[in-house]
Amino acid sequence: MTGTWSSWADALPAPGPAQIVEAPHDPAEAAVRLARAGLGGEYVVYERAGAWTYAAGPAATVTLDAHQVTAHCGSRSLTQPLDHQAPLEQIAAALAHLPHRDWRAYGWAAFELAHLLHSDTGDPGQDPLLHLMLPVTEVELTPGTARIRTADPEHVPLIAKALSRPAEEAGESPADAEGLVGFGTGSYQNAVARTVADIRAGHLQKAVLSRPLPLPEHLSPDLAATYLAGRRANTPARSFLLDLGGWRAAGFSPETVVEVDGSSRRVSTQPLAGTRALATDPGETARLRADLLGDPKEIHEHALSVRLAVDEVSEVCGRDAVVVEEFMTVRERGSVQHLASRVTGRLADDRSPWAAFAALFPAITATGCPKPGALRAIGRYEGEPRGLYAGAVFTADADGDLDAALVLRTVFQRNGRSWLRAGAGVMGQSTPEREWEETCEKLRSVAPHLRVARPEPPVASR
Repeated sequence: MTGTWSSWADALPAPGPAQIVEAPHDPAEAAVRLARAGLGGEYVVYERAGAWTYAAGPAATVTLDAHQVTAHCGSRSLTQPLDHQAPLEQIAAALAHLPHRDWRAYGWAAFELAHLLHSDTGDPGQDPLLHLMLPVTEVELTPGTARIRTADPEHVPLIAKALSRPAEEAGESPADAEGLVGFGTGSYQNAVARTVADIRAGHLQKAVLSRPLPLPEHLSPDLAATYLAGRRANTPARSFLLDLGGWRAAGFSPETVVEVDGSSRRVSTQPLAGTRALATDPGETARLRADLLGDPKEIHEHALSVRLAVDEVSEVCGRDAVVVEEFMTVRERGSVQHLASRVTGRLADDRSPWAAFAALFPAITATGCPKPGALRAIGRYEGEPRGLYAGAVFTADADGDLDAALVLRTVFQRNGRSWLRAGAGVMGQSTPEREWEETCEKLRSVAPHLRVARPEPPVASR
């Protein structure tokens, strides 16, 4: 059915009063127990600022593709043709007509959404580009406590039971994670060399080229176990575990694409560009850090990213409202250390949080500069769509908060396949060998922590 958004979600169930139950002291472990319980089917686990949220059971969904926006709630489905001038404002309009004023949505955006936001940069394809759900149940997890909001009272005892179960065994890790990381050198290094030639010819300044790492069938990961093992070994800005809208993923995001505070209207983005490994020896890590801080290529790459972040935040805040609050510090993220900055501003009165998302997506640090030229280079030299890689996992609410994690350091599952992916920023000074090694350094944030899914036992032995 095609029409206005005015009553598409009239059947959205309202959550009851919050209820508190006991939970494991480790919120990540509690979130994994709930994910395994399968309450409500599809779910998102999202970690932000020391707290984890488990959101499950789509009470309503909104999906955007290259042609239309479709909303479902109960037996009602509504479709609008895509407004190519402001596609994300259509998402905002659909959410503005929800019947309850304390909603919170969870979702993902694929990298190819970039081709709608930046015209003539590539084919967005036929798959969904953005998908979000309004959950039946949300559980906020802090050490020892679970705060439950649900429209289905029967979920409360099931949640309490799932949280009280004994911890599961961690599962097996790959026998040769290092060999896995180093698979498939030639085509990536060739793509880097061709991109360097484009940059030296003046076609662009920087492009972030990535490479997929398919996992063999016998290494098909248990995503919940992988998430828990990887979170204990990583130091992410955000983390997530999801099974939503056709994508399954577990990730340890090093940075955010955009953060919007609804009460203050503060917009923030955190570009990380410039990388060195973290060594097991503290002295070697310090040496690599000094090398990073003194490397002209890495500094130039980072400065370009910050300059473009300032331009993009200015689009929705105004140039005079933008501040570089942090510049070129070093942040440790799992197996690597990055140069990091933070750019902030105050959202203009006539701009929405979704306008901020549109201005900053996809992240500069996963595309390049200028962004249209970098998107075209990615299309030329990467052999397949990125999908969720370098897109975003996000949450948004009725108060105007929007928090979007950049999807890097992630294991993906879709259509029977499992894979990792990593990229590196290519500049005119780049060498194919160094950019290849940087992808290996980043893959080590995930590959050693994969936990292999156990095969189902034969029916007769169950």
